[in-house]
Amino acid sequence: MTDTLLSADIQLIQRILPHRYPFLLVDRVEQIDGTRSAVGIKNVTMNEPHFQGHFPGLPIMPGVTIVEAMAQTAAVMVGAALDMADKEMKVYFMAIDKCKFRRKVVPGDQLRMRLTTLRGKPGGKVWKFGGVAEVEGDMAAEAEFTAMMDLPS
Repeated sequence: MTDTLLSADIQLIQRILPHRYPFLLVDRVEQIDGTRSAVGIKNVTMNEPHFQGHFPGLPIMPGVTIVEAMAQTAAVMVGAALDMADKEMKVYFMAIDKCKFRRKVVPGDQLRMRLTTLRGKPGGKVWKFGGVAEVEGDMAAEAEFTAMMDLPS
């Protein structure tokens, strides 16, 4: 695809990512700038299964799922830029670094995840990303992570 792609709706996301309920954690990806950057949107709702046990009476989105949502945003960005829809691309974590959590994320919040590619290029297998997740302009989490892109030939 060309750099003119600006967003990915849920239909395109599902054509790029293999994840499905309950582990599809991004609803929309906007402001896709090739493989350089993108903004992911996750609408947090009470009907998500992790809220049954994390924590009863005080639902808080687990930090690891926030990091996973950032990683899925990065995968959609790269998959959209490299025209990977319907090609069964797989992405695997290799490392998570500089991860910090700053605020609770609860049902009713909208998580906005700003992702930037720190290292990686089309055709390469190993990519590194930096991400910041925010709710209403307040930082909820930040992390750098390395992933292996298993791209079909």
